[in-house]
Amino acid sequence: MEHREMKPDCVRPIKVRYPEDPVEAVVEADALDAALHVDAVLVRGPLFGVVAQDVGEAPRWRVVIPVQDGCPQLSRDGLNSLLWFRAKDEAKDAAERRALLAAVTRLENERVDELTVLGTRYRVVRAEEYTGLGRDGIEQPRPTDPEPAVPNWDRGARDARVDDGLVLDPEAPVTPAQAAERLALRGLDYTGERFPKDVRKDSRKALTTHPDVMLLPPVFRIVERDGQGWKVGGGPHASAHDARKSLDFALTWFEPRRRGLIPWGADDREVDARSVAAQGTDPAAEELAEYAQAADRLRSEQRVNQLEAGGTVYRICRARRLLRWGPDGPEGPRPSDAESQPPAQIHPLLDEDGNVHYDHEVDED
Repeated sequence: MEHREMKPDCVRPIKVRYPEDPVEAVVEADALDAALHVDAVLVRGPLFGVVAQDVGEAPRWRVVIPVQDGCPQLSRDGLNSLLWFRAKDEAKDAAERRALLAAVTRLENERVDELTVLGTRYRVVRAEEYTGLGRDGIEQPRPTDPEPAVPNWDRGARDARVDDGLVLDPEAPVTPAQAAERLALRGLDYTGERFPKDVRKDSRKALTTHPDVMLLPPVFRIVERDGQGWKVGGGPHASAHDARKSLDFALTWFEPRRRGLIPWGADDREVDARSVAAQGTDPAAEELAEYAQAADRLRSEQRVNQLEAGGTVYRICRARRLLRWGPDGPEGPRPSDAESQPPAQIHPLLDEDGNVHYDHEVDED
């Protein structure tokens, strides 16, 4: 069945394949073992990003803004920037630049979730973030999740980007474990009374308008527990090591400042829990030493995914993302999705000749 022939209530067949090599077979076995230890699925809420589809590429879409934003407007702003810089740095002529800038203008003034620019369709998409919950709590990274051979703790080093180079192909064959997870999550929707009525209504409607699901690569987060349950302590990362490196920074630099152990004015990156505790003269040296020792465990021990410092338990969490899919592709934002801010101009004026005009230049003119 061709994607253009599908009716809104049709479900796309899932093509299943065997693991292609011994490494993938081990990953498959790891996924099966993890599924057997999951008692429930915790849904955190929606994430948003932007995908693009070039002429002749249907039904495939490529991710151009990672699916990690907390509200649709952040993704629209990301698309705004993508097109603005393309107009500034890549446009071949004035006509191409005009087309790009026309799209930028729309994004500055409207909540646009889909538009076509120079033959490419762009769409803001919505995914559900969820994680498994077992006897040991929130799922941690799996043994087969990719890790660097030599961990890099340099804070200046660029981490891998979430969804970098990701192409979404609903017709691509998947392994048995991936197929089972997709089938199990097809009926996932919001049913609890704690969700507003319009949220539940949109969720039920999506089961019909976008009956298929696609699983995006896992992301890794820091979650914290201080006696009040688990809460998210940072943004998503492409690997568990990147999350550990972020936790290292949080324990040695951010948390000591947030708790008043190091003044915010000490903005030098070298002034952290390690350096101040090593001096031993500061009144907070003992407390800072606890944070430094916890962070040192991340570096000295292999694949540390949980530790405690300052009365808070920190865990590296393995999160999944589910993207609903319909006859015309991935689901966009729902009417009940919350927005953080209205559309706005986020870059200086760029004319069709590629000249950037800043506010003071426009005022003088």
